[in-house]
Amino acid sequence: MIFQKHSMEQRVYDNGYITLISVLIALALGSAIAFSVVLLGVGSSRNSISMDQSYKAKALADTCAEEGLQQIRSATAFTGTGNLSLGQGTCTYTVTNTGGTNRTVVASGTVGQVVRRVQVSITAISPKIVISSWQETI
Repeated sequence: MIFQKHSMEQRVYDNGYITLISVLIALALGSAIAFSVVLLGVGSSRNSISMDQSYKAKALADTCAEEGLQQIRSATAFTGTGNLSLGQGTCTYTVTNTGGTNRTVVASGTVGQVVRRVQVSITAISPKIVISSWQETI
C-alpha cells in the first residue's frame, strides 16, 4: 500500500474549494428564492389591478343603468341607447320596451379590458319606477 501524504498547503486548498462550492450553492438557492418571491409579487400585483378594474367596471355599469332609469323617469316613452365616459372607463346602456309599462335596461361598464354587465327589469314606470330585478349578467 502506498500512502500519500498531503501537505498542509494542499489541505487548505481543499477546504477553500469546499467553502467556495458551499457559498456558490447558497447563493444559487438564495437567488432562486428571491426570484420566486419577486414573481409572486408581480402576480399578486396584476391580480390586484384586475380586481380594482373589475370593481370600477361594475360601478360604471350600475351608473349607466341608473342613467337609463333617469331617462325613463324624464320621458316614460324613452327607448334607446346612451353612453358615458367617467374616470378611467366608459359605460353604455340600452333601454328597451318589453310591452306595456315593462322596460329592460342593459348596461355595461368597461375599464381597461375588464367588462361588467347588469340587467335591470322594470314592471311599472308610473307613478314610480318599480324594479323587479337588478342582476349582473355575463
